[in-house]
This record gives sequence, C-alpha cells and structure tokens, in this order.
Amino acid sequence: MITGIKGTRLRRAAAVAVTTGAMLATGALTVAPAQAASAPSIAAKGGYVMNNATGKSLYTKAADTRRSTGSTTKIMTALVVLKQSNLNLDSKVTIQKAYSDYIVDNNYASNAKLIVGDKVTVRQLLYGLMLPSGCDAAYALADKFGAGSTRAARVKSFIGKMNTTAQNLGLKNTHFDSFDGIGHGANYSTPRDLTKLASAAMKNSSFRTVVKTKKYTAKTTTKSGGTRTMAPWENTNPLLGSYSGAIGVKTGSGPEAKYCLVFAATRSGKTVIGTVLASTGLDARKADATKLLNYGFTR
Repeated sequence: MITGIKGTRLRRAAAVAVTTGAMLATGALTVAPAQAASAPSIAAKGGYVMNNATGKSLYTKAADTRRSTGSTTKIMTALVVLKQSNLNLDSKVTIQKAYSDYIVDNNYASNAKLIVGDKVTVRQLLYGLMLPSGCDAAYALADKFGAGSTRAARVKSFIGKMNTTAQNLGLKNTHFDSFDGIGHGANYSTPRDLTKLASAAMKNSSFRTVVKTKKYTAKTTTKSGGTRTMAPWENTNPLLGSYSGAIGVKTGSGPEAKYCLVFAATRSGKTVIGTVLASTGLDARKADATKLLNYGFTR
C-alpha cells in the first residue's frame, strides 16, 4: 500500500512539473492536481472504515482493540430478531412491568417510554430499539425471542443467540453479556467487528429502513383495546439529515464506552461504513465519523 501511494505521489509530482512548465511557457493559469487526502486524526480511541461492497479496509486506528460498545450492541439485538425464522413483524408484544422497572433500576437508561400493558408490534419495537435507543424495547425483544419458561431463561437464551451470530459472522473479538449494551463485564467488540456486524445487518431491508428513519410515531394498542399515539421517537444518529448520503446506523454511549457511533453513507453508488469507539464527546463523535466518511469516499 505504501509503495502504491509513493508511486502515485511521484506520478502526480511529474504531472505538476509538466503543468508548471506549460504555465511558464504559455502564461496560462492552471491548477495543479490535488494531492491524495491524508488519513485524518480522530479523537476516538478506536476507528475503522471499509468499503461496504468489497470489504476493503479504508482506515484503521486500534481497529482490533476490544472496547465497551454501549448501545451499538443493539445492532446485534436487531439482527438476531430479524434473523428469526417465520418472523412476523406485525405480531404484538405486551409490555411488562419488568421492562420499565429495568429502566429505573439502571439509572433511567435510554428508553422508548413504552407503557406497561400496551401491545406493541415487533416492527414498532425495532424502531423503539434503534431510534431512541430504547433499552425497554431491547428487553421486550429479548423476552419475546429468547427460549425458556422464565423471563431470565429467555433473556439468557437471546444473548446466547447474539453470541452465536457473532461467531457465525467471524467476529472473533466480540462478546455480549447484555441485550442492550448495559454490560456486566463481558460486553465488548472492536471497530472492525462492529463495522462487519453493521454491514451484515444492512443487508436486511427492514433493518435499513429502520436505521435511516429520522423520526417515527408508533400507534400502540392499550389494555382496553384503544389506540395510543406515542410521542415521536427521534433517531439519536447525528449524521442523519446533516451528512449528505447518511443511511445509518447506531449511536452508543456510557461511562465505560464513552461516545460511540457506527455509521454508513452512500454517495454515487458507493457505500462507506465504519465505527468510532470511545470518542470524547457528542460533538467529537460526530466530527470523527464525518472525517472518516469524507476520507473513505476519497479512497
């Protein structure tokens, strides 16, 4: 790779010299070709970018160092749900008190403000999972799609499915011990693995539709059979609507994870996808992702 870059620079240098000579001879004002973009500096401790179509690495920074992932974990939560056989996205799940208690017990973790007793479709839960990063929605999905006679057993089963899926995808530096990213000491991944995970998830049309949505309003069914119009869920991804071509995918944050973002954008038929982990703040996370996308599109 280094040889190729040097070769390119030598050829460009020659082109500049020829152009300069022409300018001297003719007096014409011409612009020398731009130099290749240099790899950006980012605040995040880890970063990775690849060409989504080819899998070619475009940028790496501690790309294989394991770190806490925060709510980027929910990419796997969604993928496991969407991989279920005979999945009916319109099947309904009754919201349990345990889901809301879980939010309170975890210092009012990010949530979709689901109402106990309401019946919510799986499709709606996926929006509640991925847009406002609802840990209550994650709990409901784990409870629904895990196997077992108790809620604890079903949750354990679901997390097992998450780890099996990671293994099947070849994510060697990834492990989950939670369904939402509120880890218990063994919930981690890497920028490279999370990017590969997101790339796999983006092959699912339902996933793509959800993660590119900026705002979604769910209409749930109440205990009495009425209809409840939920307050709109807004996507926490700062790139949607602000970065041209942005199509997803998921934010994450936490005391250990710091500020994380798995991102993707498409321009002129090329999709660049990547991850930043442990950035220093909300603005820095967005700036890091923007720099890496811009760089990725030049490669």
